[in-house]
Amino acid sequence: MRIVVDAMGGDHAPRVVVEGAIVAVKEYGVEVILVGDEPRINSLLKKYKYAGAQISVCPATEVIDMHDSAAASIRRKRDSSIVVGLNLVKDGKTDAFFSAGNTGAVVCGATLTLGLLAGVERPGIGIAIPGLKGPCFVIDVGANIIPKPLHLLQYGIMAEAYTKYILNKSNPTVGLLNVGEEETKGTDFVKETHELISKSKLNFIGNVEGRDIFSGRCDIIICDGFVGNVALKITESAAEAMQTFLKRHLKSNPMAILGYLLLKTSFARFKKEIDYSEYGGAPLLGVNSVVIIGHGRSNVKAIKNAIRVAKEEVERGINQKIIETLSQF
Repeated sequence: MRIVVDAMGGDHAPRVVVEGAIVAVKEYGVEVILVGDEPRINSLLKKYKYAGAQISVCPATEVIDMHDSAAASIRRKRDSSIVVGLNLVKDGKTDAFFSAGNTGAVVCGATLTLGLLAGVERPGIGIAIPGLKGPCFVIDVGANIIPKPLHLLQYGIMAEAYTKYILNKSNPTVGLLNVGEEETKGTDFVKETHELISKSKLNFIGNVEGRDIFSGRCDIIICDGFVGNVALKITESAAEAMQTFLKRHLKSNPMAILGYLLLKTSFARFKKEIDYSEYGGAPLLGVNSVVIIGHGRSNVKAIKNAIRVAKEEVERGINQKIIETLSQF
């Protein structure tokens, strides 16, 4: 299996991307094509003493920065690491694509270059968020900020397939993110979406609130990309703040430090459970290949796990499962 990785994407690229790719090929046995500044990438491979045959380098002379316009940069920077990498997938030279770079550019580039699955009008970014009863799959978290109700229905259908075949949850329950549980709550858009999904074959439980992302009330939460992205950023910030508060109080007195030493193993498990890097990247569902989007702040562990997620999606044929599920609706 070959996975193309945007070596120039992310706040700490290409260093952490190269290092993460090295760890991934050793742990998962995949082949990785690193796309980007060839001299820098080769220098890093040499620095980390990698001389194996599972990593190759594909040169790209341009980089799409985080502040670049998504559509404009895809058109103008034809030799960027994102565009070159996606073309490798399009040409059948690789099985999946991963980038921790400009999310909008990846979404736009993947849609234009790879096309959409039959029955999908807009792609959506989904992410598994740790909850009290296992991960809750939230979609969309940033691909489509002005969707139609039909798009959210399609997100729900794709998420059902993903949750079944990747997260191993049979007959997953679906909730619509809203400001209240009552059918009368929310904007006209949300009310129309509620009515549409209610008539579908999804295991729909109705409206859910922000707190239900963690409560375990449902397995899938669907929303528009604007609301989903805000919810995701708040979730990340809250998790980081909790860890900071905990460290601050543990250092406040000797007894607290003693308590920490006694519970050190439990705290380590807690940190791992809420650590975004453990979940790797977020799948861009609806495009005609496996595309994984990473956090801009991705570290080595996050890069490694994003490559793992890409491998799992390819092995389990997630796009074919999505097509089959869509056909049933």
